[in-house]
Amino acid sequence: MSFAALSIADMTILSIPPGNPDKIRHDWTTTEAREIIAAPLNDLVHTAQTFHRNHFDANEVQVSTLLSIKTGGCPEDCSYCSQSAHNEADVGADKLMSLDAVRAAALRAKDSGATRFCMGAAWRGPKDRDLDAVCGMIAEVKSLGLESCVTLGMLEDGQAERLKEAGLDYYNHNIDTSEAFYDEIISTRTFDDRLETLARVRGAGINVCCGGIVGMGETRDDRADMLQALACLPKHPESVPLNMLVAVPGTPLANIEPLDPLELIRAIAAARIMMPKSMVRLSAGRLEMDASTQALCFLAGANSIFYGDALLTTGNPAQHTDRALFDKLGVRPMPSETRVAE
Repeated sequence: MSFAALSIADMTILSIPPGNPDKIRHDWTTTEAREIIAAPLNDLVHTAQTFHRNHFDANEVQVSTLLSIKTGGCPEDCSYCSQSAHNEADVGADKLMSLDAVRAAALRAKDSGATRFCMGAAWRGPKDRDLDAVCGMIAEVKSLGLESCVTLGMLEDGQAERLKEAGLDYYNHNIDTSEAFYDEIISTRTFDDRLETLARVRGAGINVCCGGIVGMGETRDDRADMLQALACLPKHPESVPLNMLVAVPGTPLANIEPLDPLELIRAIAAARIMMPKSMVRLSAGRLEMDASTQALCFLAGANSIFYGDALLTTGNPAQHTDRALFDKLGVRPMPSETRVAE
């Protein structure tokens, strides 16, 4: 595959008819995904930016804030996670936060400019009594005029419907990596387990937030395959968070060689081309990125960030740092709106 002369008027290699770049596909092949992500970087980013501008304001970035409402003690053995009970990271196990504490955090997020409030709990899946409490938190967040998102692990039949009734806008459940590489990272659940929860979320009418992590020792082909799996779902995730691994001491991936940031930029651009109407979120790892790297990520099609000093148990740029970055790039926060992919 060659992107040498690829333009908006000549995209037959992407099976997009000339003059119709808005076509949404769900039949991407493994070969196509791998060739897209490996294309010459200038052509790849140019094409991704062209797709981006067809569906979004290129200078708007959606701003979310993430809060850990229940930290540590998770029974899953994810190799990247400081909250796993199987790992030696120095994270204590806390109980579920109170409704008042969550409300106060959501108000601070809103006052700082966030339009979406995301809540994460370190569970394999929520028990019914826990779900009751989380549903109350969702209703409280919605009452403040914020979009709501939760990540609670795997869901059983009926649980997604309860979250929907509480007013939930988004459910996050990442597939993490390719199906082929998945067993190298996690053994306590399967790739298919992840897809089953995504199907329950979609079936309940909740927007899907699903992406993965790069830099865990996977190949570029693995990253392409992960994106292909997402882009071939019956409906694309409304949000696609792409995380750069934060190598946390005490986890099995603590000493892994850092990934070249250009590989993240390639993954963002490929995600934008394959899922052109989805929000692509530049997520974990931004604290380790300079302004130029983040600017390239936005140029490649990222249009969402987490805003605040912490992401569950890892660091994130301070809010004043992000405001300065936005000013430098001429970027502004996106108004509150629930985007719907296809």
